[in-house]
Parts: sequence; structure tokens; C-alpha cells
Amino acid sequence: MASDLSNIFKDELANTLEQLLSNSSQVETVNPLSIENYESSQFIEAQVKFDFKAISSTCFFYVPTISATKFEYLMLGGMGDLKEHIDDEITDAVNEIISNICGSFCTAVNAQGFGDVESIKAEVVGSKIVELDVLEAKQNSHEFVVSLGDEKLPIIVNFDEIILPFFSTIVGDTAPVQDQAPQSAPQATPSPSSSSMDSSFKPPKNLELLYDVKLKLSVRLGTKIVLLKDILKWDVGEIIELEQMVNEPLEVLVNGVKIGEGEAVIVEGKFGLKIKKIGNEDLRLSHIGM
Repeated sequence: MASDLSNIFKDELANTLEQLLSNSSQVETVNPLSIENYESSQFIEAQVKFDFKAISSTCFFYVPTISATKFEYLMLGGMGDLKEHIDDEITDAVNEIISNICGSFCTAVNAQGFGDVESIKAEVVGSKIVELDVLEAKQNSHEFVVSLGDEKLPIIVNFDEIILPFFSTIVGDTAPVQDQAPQSAPQATPSPSSSSMDSSFKPPKNLELLYDVKLKLSVRLGTKIVLLKDILKWDVGEIIELEQMVNEPLEVLVNGVKIGEGEAVIVEGKFGLKIKKIGNEDLRLSHIGM
């Protein structure tokens, strides 16, 4: 049976909202959509394409007015007035949130090594403001009620038939699913502190003498080849489109040398990095020249 990605999706949904909106967040309930609860609401529709293992699936996120306006308000740090209606600025903010949720979800799934969900990627291919009748025509829609601080805000996700089997807990399918760590999955790189570290590794003698040496840690968001003439035209407000997709891992560099990959997080209002992949101790020492 298909691997169940339900819990990963719920966790990344809550974690991403918490990081972006600086409020504690948790998915309280997940239920089939009841249209009658939204008779007077507009929605921001975000169309998301998922690709993995020769499979292409399209899902739709619907964020009602009550959630969309609050999301944009919190992304701006709670400054100004809370808007009553959806506008272009709110649509852009929600689009960014959905993109981050899907990117974090893909990163977390790929880290599990599921045999039937290899190298999953997500892309928000479009967003717009829609009315209730759009949801009425959709099947397999589920309402995620998320606690955000002291409020409970809904987000609706419409799963297509292709990806539906991978969310069996959410959609109520009680059929058994594939183990979380399939036998065919590649083994994760051992942690330096793990007892399973490669016994052939022999640290340099007196390595402890170098433990206080300071090294420059940096994270590469993306790269792009540009022409000198284009650089000379840049001015304040210029937007430079990088080659890296938003759901791709960031490169972790030490002294300019890549030693691993990770994803951006927010820790107490500051940017941070969650390590997702890193070389073993031997590889790291050789890369940074020790």
C-alpha cells in the first residue's frame, strides 16, 4: 500500500505557520469539508503541483477570508489594521505561506526515504481569489483547523485522486500503509555522535587542540550567472530571480566548502537552519582542510 504522509503534512503545516507568523501553531482537527460553514466567504485558491517518482498530482489549497486576513496581518508583525476583505497583498502573502508549507513538506518526506515517494517536489503554479461555488464542485476536500495563538483558523485542502492514497489517515482509509522506513530506502548518513559511525574513521591526533578554531559558516540560498552590464543597471528594489526552487534544500558551507544541506527555519525571530543532510566526520574534516 502507499506510504501514509498524513502526519508529516500536518506537522509541516503547523510548523511552517508557527515559524512564519511567530505564533504557536497546531493542527487541531481534520474533517471533510462542510460547505455550509463558508456561505459568506471568499477564498484564496492556490494550485500546487506535486511531482514524485514519475507521478504528477495537482492539489488545491483554499484559504478563507478569516484565515487569509489574519495570516497577512501576522506576517507584517501585527502592524496596522486587520483587513476585512481579501486583496492582492493578502493573496501574495498567502501564496508565500502555501509555497513554504509545501516546500517544508517535501523536504520532510524526502528525508524519510520512502520507497514509493522518491524526490517529491512541489510548485505553486497559480493563485487567485474565488467564490464558494468553486469548492462546491470539488470532491475530496478536507478542512484543517489550525490553532494559531488563541485563535482557530481553517485551511481547506483538495486532494486529487492521484495523491489521495498517500493521505489515508486524513481521508479515512483504514487500509494498512507502508512502513515509515521501507527496507528499500537508502540508509541515512550516520551522525558523528552515533555508535554506528564508520569504524575505519580515525581522527587526527591531538584534534582537540583545534576545537576552538573559528570557521565561517554560511548558507547558500541560490546562485545565478549574470552579465556585468546587467549588474550595472541594478537599483534599489531590483528583484534578482535565482535558479534554486523554493522547495529545494539550502547548501551548508564551511569556509566556502559545501558539507551538507538544510532548510531555513525561524528561531525566536531570527533565521536559523535545520540540517537535513550532512557528510560524516571524516568527510567534513577533509573538506575544510583539517
